[in-house]
Parts: sequence; C-alpha cells; structure tokens
Amino acid sequence: MSPFDFYLILPFILFLLSFWYTSCLENKAMIKNINYSTALGIILSLFLVAFIILFAANEPRSFINPTGLAIVIMGCLAAVFLSYPLRDIKRSIKSVKAVLFYESLNPQKDADELIEVAKMWFRRDTLAIENAIETINNPYLKTGFQLIIDKTPVDDILALLKWRISRVKAKEKSEADIFRTMAHFAPAFGMLGTLVGLINMLQALDTRDISLISFNMAVALITTFYGLLFANLLFNPIALKLERRTEQRIMIMSMVLEGIFLISERRTPAYIRETLNSFIVHHENELKTPEPQPLKEKFS
Repeated sequence: MSPFDFYLILPFILFLLSFWYTSCLENKAMIKNINYSTALGIILSLFLVAFIILFAANEPRSFINPTGLAIVIMGCLAAVFLSYPLRDIKRSIKSVKAVLFYESLNPQKDADELIEVAKMWFRRDTLAIENAIETINNPYLKTGFQLIIDKTPVDDILALLKWRISRVKAKEKSEADIFRTMAHFAPAFGMLGTLVGLINMLQALDTRDISLISFNMAVALITTFYGLLFANLLFNPIALKLERRTEQRIMIMSMVLEGIFLISERRTPAYIRETLNSFIVHHENELKTPEPQPLKEKFS
C-alpha cells in the first residue's frame, strides 16, 4: 500500500472529526459535557479501520462491499425488532446520548442536600425542610424528603425507594441488553453472509467467470469482517458504557436511600455525613495502612 493512498483517505477522516467537533462547538454546554473517553475511542477506531484498509490490503476498495454491509445491518435490525418491543428500542436509541456526553450526576451535591436536611430534621424544623424541598432537582431525593415530612413509616419509605431503584435498574438493563444482543447477532449474520457468498461462489465455478467468483468470495469474507467490527467497536462498547452509567446512578440512589433512612432514624448529621462520604469515595481504601519504610542496617 503506497503512502499516497493513505493521504487520500486521511482528509476524509479529518473532515468527519472536524465536522463533529464544530457541531459541538455550536453549543458550549455540549462541548463541555463531551465524554472524552468515547471521543478518543471513536478516533482510535477510525484510525484502526483506516490502517487495516490502507496498509493490510492490496486494494482498499475491496473492503467496501454494500452487499455484505447490508446483510449484517439488516440482519441485526430484523433480529432486534423481533426480540424486543418497539418502546424499548426507542428508549435504547435515546440512551446513546449518554455514551457520547457525560450525564449531569453530582453525588456530592445530593450528599450536601441530605446533610442540610438532616440538620433541619435534627432541629425538628419541618417548615425549613418544606422550603428546601422546593429547590431540590433530584426527584428521587425529593420523594424521600416528602415521605419523611409526611411521617410515613420507615418500612414503607424503604420499600418505595427500593422499588424505584429496582425499576431504574431493570429499565436501563434492557437498554444495554439490546446493544449486547446486537453484538451477539452481528458476527452471526457475518457468518450468514459468508455462507451466502460461498454458495454463490460454488455455483459460479461452472461459469468460469472470474469477476463473478471474486465478487462472491468478497461477500463471503467481508461480511464476517463487518460483523466483527460492529460487534467489538460499536455494540459491545455502547452496552458497557450504558452498564457503567447504570452502576453510577444506582450508587447515587443507594446513597440517597441510606441517607433518607438515617434521617428518618434521627441519626446525627455528623454520622450521616461520614456514611454518605463512604458512597462517594471510589478508590480510597480506609482499611489500608501505609507500608512501613524498610530500615537501613548500619554496619560499624
């Protein structure tokens, strides 16, 4: 592969990246919330595909096969529509935004609001709590505070909040499962295209038409290539990102649940603060003590 071919396709890749970047610049909030790990992954994926096509192939155009691409894409879509209801598919498409952009999750803000309300509840200042609820944007946190003010039994509060956690977990799991399912289907339909191409190639052997044989051979091989790319560079990464987002959201909701329970039990604000901080700290291990420095032996 000559370097000249690389310089032919490099401007196209740079054009796609610059178009995406300038479209984000139109909205400063959007560029601020870009998930940079996803952006870096997209860039590396494009360069990987470009490298494979340009330097690992005698003819780059042989990797462009609309027939094989259609078999993989249409097969995955057909299988997904047969497997899931339409509302789940629509919701999973909307969830892709969470892969491209950071979601405005702020556990520290929720923890601070919990501590402030704990101080008010500890002072039995119900009116101040009602005023504070109006400024809270987290509906899950607001529901918990409202139940406390209404003097709902603790068991009922916990049951309702745990049910909402379970509902969020099930809903977002279904969104990730759709992309996980597509990751399983893509290589399978790649193999289907391989079988179709091989069957057609064997039928074309009698004609001794080299162009027809090579076309069917290309379809047979390139569909597996497309299936592996879609599964490992698109569908599986999206599913993993969505699962990570769900873990973070469940962590915040569990923190709120614990805070609401401690407030309803009238625990001290200082105790509640330390308990909530344990949910926020990700990497610090409080049980790990620094390793002692080795003593230098002195010889006289």
